[in-house]
Amino acid sequence: MAATTGLESKHTTAEQAARRVPADIKQEILRAVAGIEYGSVEVVIHGGRVVQIECREKIRVGRDELESKATRP
Repeated sequence: MAATTGLESKHTTAEQAARRVPADIKQEILRAVAGIEYGSVEVVIHGGRVVQIECREKIRVGRDELESKATRP
């Protein structure tokens, strides 16, 4: 009898959940991830169903950009 780590059941559950998510929702999640250079995508789930996809994009401002804005008239 082989020993298990407990990860197998979590992995199987994740695979089962992935199969239950409709293809169009999967596409929206992938589109959100692909569209962000820096930031995060949050998937909100209620009752086992995806109800919202939130995208938070971060805009990185370099030091040079800050200094050039400060010296403008």
